[in-house]
This record gives sequence, C-alpha cells and structure tokens, in this order.
Amino acid sequence: MKAIMYHYVRNSKKEMPYFRYLCTQNFIKQLDYFEKEYGFVSYNEFISFIEKKLPYEDIQNKILLTFDDGLKDHYENVFPELKKRGLFGIFYIPTGIYKRQKALDVHRIHYLLGKIEGERLLSFTKKKLQNYMIDEHELSTFKDKIYIHQKNDHYTQEFKALFNYYIKYQYREDLLDKLVKEFSNDSDILNNLYMSIEELKLMQEAGMIIGSHGVNHLVLSKLSQEECYKEINDSFSFLHKLLNQPKIKTFCYPYGGLETFTKQTEEILNNCNCQFSFSAEPNDITKNSFNNRPQALPRYDCNQFNYGKASIG
Repeated sequence: MKAIMYHYVRNSKKEMPYFRYLCTQNFIKQLDYFEKEYGFVSYNEFISFIEKKLPYEDIQNKILLTFDDGLKDHYENVFPELKKRGLFGIFYIPTGIYKRQKALDVHRIHYLLGKIEGERLLSFTKKKLQNYMIDEHELSTFKDKIYIHQKNDHYTQEFKALFNYYIKYQYREDLLDKLVKEFSNDSDILNNLYMSIEELKLMQEAGMIIGSHGVNHLVLSKLSQEECYKEINDSFSFLHKLLNQPKIKTFCYPYGGLETFTKQTEEILNNCNCQFSFSAEPNDITKNSFNNRPQALPRYDCNQFNYGKASIG
C-alpha cells in the first residue's frame, strides 16, 4: 500500500508569485493516474484492515490519500473531488490553528516565501540573526538531510532550514514577527488559510478521517519528553472533544523525516492509544511495517509521481 502526502492544492494567485503548490487540475490528473495504475483503498476496506478484519493482501497494492495542515485548500479543492469519486482521505490537523490569532509559524514561512524572493528574506533575516539563536545540535542533525525531494533555490532552501530546524523555538516567532511586519501582515496570512471547525465536521460526517498533526506543528525531536507529550496529547484531546470520539486515532509527524521524532515519541503515541502514525520517509507500507512499527509508517510525497510536481506562482 502506498500512502500519498499532499499539502497545498490550489490555483494560481497573482499576489503569490513564488508560492509552491499542486495545481488543482494536476491533482485531478494524478487521481486519474492512481486509479488507472493502482486503485484506491476504500473507507470500509481501510477500517476493516485497521480492525484486523481484512488481510493486508487485499489492499497491499492500493493508494491511501493523506492531507496535512488543515488547509482551506482541502475543503474547497480536494473534498469535492473526493466526494465526486466516492473516495476518502485522512486529513491531519495541527490543532493550534483554532486557538491562535495568527497563522502557525510554519505557514507564515510558506506565505513569506510565496510572496517575497528567498534571497531578500534571507538577507533580512541574517541582519537580525544572532549566533546564540542557532541550535548547533539541530544544525548537525539535519544538515544535508532535509528538503532533498524539493527543488528549492539556495536562498529558499537556507531560509526554510533556518526557520524550520536550526533557529531555537524561543527566538523563532519573534524573528518571524519582524519579517511579517517588514514584508506582509498577519491578517493577510491568516485570512482564509485554514478550514473552519464547521468545515472539518462536515468532512468527517462525509466519511473523511481526521487525524492529529500536533498542536503547533513543531519538530518533536527538538522538544523535551514532557513538551512532546503535551503536543501530542493536547491535540488528541482537542479532536476527541470536537469530533465526538473519532473512530480512528491517527497522527502524522510535522516535517516527518526520521530525524524529527524518537523512540520516546513513538512510545508516547502508543501510550495515547494512537493506532498508527505517518512519517515522510518515502516507501511502501508493508504488512511488517504496520505490525512491527505502526508509529513510523512511510509516506510518499505526491511530487514523486506523475502530475505531482509543484507549480510556482
């Protein structure tokens, strides 16, 4: 079985000339391609498999669709297409989006890079950045291991690595505040970025599975065990109350590389009775991977298949 990971699925916007996204028409073409080449796991098949009522062999060659970050794109552009085809997807939500007055830092980074050239953003950042703000351990851990499946220019790559991995979390938001003030504003970023709670409920009622993506979309391996537990448990608690005990309890790791979580993270998920979790390690899900390490299942980026390459602008 192949799990496929999506983020932004939308159409071109003039005000975002550098933004990377999968255009809606290519998403539709990719669904056609998957249907022809593999077929999709149905909702009933997947539930039966999770409940150990269906053998893995019945779904081993099929496609499972997953969507990260709780984006408005998913309600407006993905959900109608899935309904039309009788398909389901798993939608992973960073629950902090419903508690803040501004977008999560990860999405502020995306927005800035979509609006402004990476070279300008990086130049401004380096004028504000101090050596003590950099986590040298994270620098050595993640250097040359991140964004290897993305085609970014040098400046964009360095900017993303700095803010998503290397800058210590206690300094990141303040630096982003300065960048947003210089190049944009938070109300523009937040406006229409995320699904509403009502839209989330409508999707679940229509057969979509809603999972956790943490609270604040943080690299969990950078957190203490207590902080990691809080990120995971608080997100599950929020979804539990919001969606009235969802049938499937599932998680996917923010950023998702194998370096972004630890064995302790997997133990926390087991203790939270999470049934399975996704990384972003590209590979097929096998019977052994699901039985032996369900909290670190592999997942392909959509750009690794026909019609999945990102558009810009």
